[in-house]
Amino acid sequence: MIDNIVHAAIVMTTPVLLAALGGLINRIGGLVNIGLDSMMLAGALFGLIVASQTGSWGAALLAAAVVGAILGLLMSLTVTRLEANEIIVGLGFNIAVAGLVRFFLKSAYGSSGTLSLPDVARLPRIDIPLVADIPLLGAAFSGHDPLTWAAWLMVPVTAWFLARTRAGLRLRATGAAPQAARALGLSPLTLRDVSTVYAGMMAGLAGAYLSIGVVGIFNEGITAGRGFIALAAFYFGRNRPWLTAVCALLFGFFDAIQIRLQGRGVPAELVQTLPYVMVIVVLTLMALAVKRARAKGA
Repeated sequence: MIDNIVHAAIVMTTPVLLAALGGLINRIGGLVNIGLDSMMLAGALFGLIVASQTGSWGAALLAAAVVGAILGLLMSLTVTRLEANEIIVGLGFNIAVAGLVRFFLKSAYGSSGTLSLPDVARLPRIDIPLVADIPLLGAAFSGHDPLTWAAWLMVPVTAWFLARTRAGLRLRATGAAPQAARALGLSPLTLRDVSTVYAGMMAGLAGAYLSIGVVGIFNEGITAGRGFIALAAFYFGRNRPWLTAVCALLFGFFDAIQIRLQGRGVPAELVQTLPYVMVIVVLTLMALAVKRARAKGA
């Protein structure tokens, strides 16, 4: 049983981690992306469609990333060029995309809420010889798909990018002091646009993972608010990739537990709230601990 929970926790962590890393870069660039859920939803839909039509999971991931990036660009231009409020724009994108997806399903497929297509190319699973047979270790490291490995690889890559590269330094300067960055010849608005496009791309991949990596179908509630969990992960991770990954893993762990509990007589409606409630509790405790530490250091 514990092996199943560990394996499921890694699977459920992947979409949150992908979206959270993109949102982290976006926030460091100076824009808090409330619209991650909309980009995940669009990525899940188009990823499934392309996976069915082409028979290629690689093409599906590319399509999902492009769709998410386009939404990210549109959102960023609305905020940076039209000077709209980023919170209102993000919420507006979530509502608008959900409505457009519902309309598209009815008009193009005659479907209401759920879309199941034939010949969907699913993400392949990679089994590691010898490791797969070791309890716990095999569940944690074997039997996962390339996108899961890529998501965890992006954690140290993101940390290195922010700390060791000129582009990362410029991005941090843009978010921390845009006027100073402009005085140095940088373009804060352009860098902010690029970071939002990247966040949209990562969220699109996260959505595609849900549709072609986890369930093999699409439904309107497939993201289940994971875009907002990703927001919480990088926010309480204090813009640190590794701490953000821990927060994402925390959600994945409780999500895996609630999946196991659903078949044990506990009301499904109650069990499904477990990961969200526990994440709120733990993140609140983390915030209180940080506040206490700052008070002691003052």
